[in-house]
Amino acid sequence: MSGKGREGRRQHGELVADVLAVLWEAGAPMTAQQVNAALDKGLARTTMGTILSRLYEKGTLRRVPVTRGFAYEPVHDEIGLVAGRMRRELESDPRRDLVLKRFVSSLSEDDEETLRRLLLEAEGEPG
Repeated sequence: MSGKGREGRRQHGELVADVLAVLWEAGAPMTAQQVNAALDKGLARTTMGTILSRLYEKGTLRRVPVTRGFAYEPVHDEIGLVAGRMRRELESDPRRDLVLKRFVSSLSEDDEETLRRLLLEAEGEPG
């Protein structure tokens, strides 16, 4: 694979991250035009519409009807999105126990202690 392809994906990934940051900051649904104006990157209206539609199809955004089209908002906050990616990665490998073991063994002492505390708290929660 050429370096150009990786660079294109990196730029697209950064653009998606920028779009999500705008939507998280807004705290309310935004149209493609509003997101595009907030980003101020000179993107075509159709490009922004495509990005938002794809994020909707992936379940990252929800959309609400507005006068002429849709407005979009994140389904999860940034932390929820990262947690979801972690869960999907774990679920994608049939050797979950090995994945978890490798993950835990790579944690810093502080992160390991935090994980232990969170697991104990979760044990005590009803449900």
